[in-house]
Amino acid sequence: MKTVSSRANRAFSGPSPNPTNQVAASPSPLCWSPWKSTALQVSATTLSETLDGGQTFRWRQQPDLSWSGQWSSHQVRLRLSAAGLVQYAIPTGSNRSIRIAIRTFLRLDDDFAALADTLPWRSDPHIANCIATFPGLRIPRQPFGETLLCFLCSATKQIVQIKEMVALLAKNYGAEIAPNLHALPTWETLAAIPEDTLRKCLLGFRARYIAATAQYLAARPGWLDETEQLPYPVAKQRLIELPGVGAKVADCVLLFGAGKLEAFPVDTWILKAMAKRYDLTGWKPDQITHFGRQHFGPLAGLAQQYLFAYERAQAR
Repeated sequence: MKTVSSRANRAFSGPSPNPTNQVAASPSPLCWSPWKSTALQVSATTLSETLDGGQTFRWRQQPDLSWSGQWSSHQVRLRLSAAGLVQYAIPTGSNRSIRIAIRTFLRLDDDFAALADTLPWRSDPHIANCIATFPGLRIPRQPFGETLLCFLCSATKQIVQIKEMVALLAKNYGAEIAPNLHALPTWETLAAIPEDTLRKCLLGFRARYIAATAQYLAARPGWLDETEQLPYPVAKQRLIELPGVGAKVADCVLLFGAGKLEAFPVDTWILKAMAKRYDLTGWKPDQITHFGRQHFGPLAGLAQQYLFAYERAQAR
């Protein structure tokens, strides 16, 4: 088995011993830039659903109602201005790449209102109601490998539990990107961690799949990058080769991590929605996926997120 670098070992076991026996200074808190507005205007409900609605798992709302989140090596804060514009703040001293990363993550160059307008809301009153409830809902573009890791944690778990597992993976095995803040571990790092050790992150049986997937990827350099670029049907079949990845997880990874808006993941919320709203009681997930892609067209994944958000909101 591969050995873990000394830097990674420190992340596993905590800080290195202090040879002088002096009390280590507390890490300095992050200093943030002034808030800067984007052109994106959404409601607080829509922003919350975008960041904390089962697409991403590394965002948390703060007491001041702003949102703090991480992806890759980036740490960002988001909030709404009085006019409803999404604003961001970044750690002082950040280079220009983080602004590009924010633009990519939020997909600011994509007109999601125009995309939603192409959905069959004129003939489908339910999807019309979903769109009206969450105007401006969008699907962020997340790192492909991170998205795979997060959704391998998702089997039979609720969002709050997935977030807890993901946070523990980052804290225990990820590189520190700011004081007390860590990136998710790379797949290379995960390949060197035994399954029993991974279980300490509350993963349960999912640890087996993560460990096996990490070994699979370690033996195939470039596999993830190649898969991300493939057409949707081919990419989905390749992902299903991975341990623990079924059709739903593959569709989630492709929708949220590769921007393939034709993917239509089917989980328990979508099963309920399609049975209740479209009279598809008793249909199997693969049948519902086929129906969703036929009914909603090439942007079925966007429709799926509206359906998912609406069904969860009705259950609260």
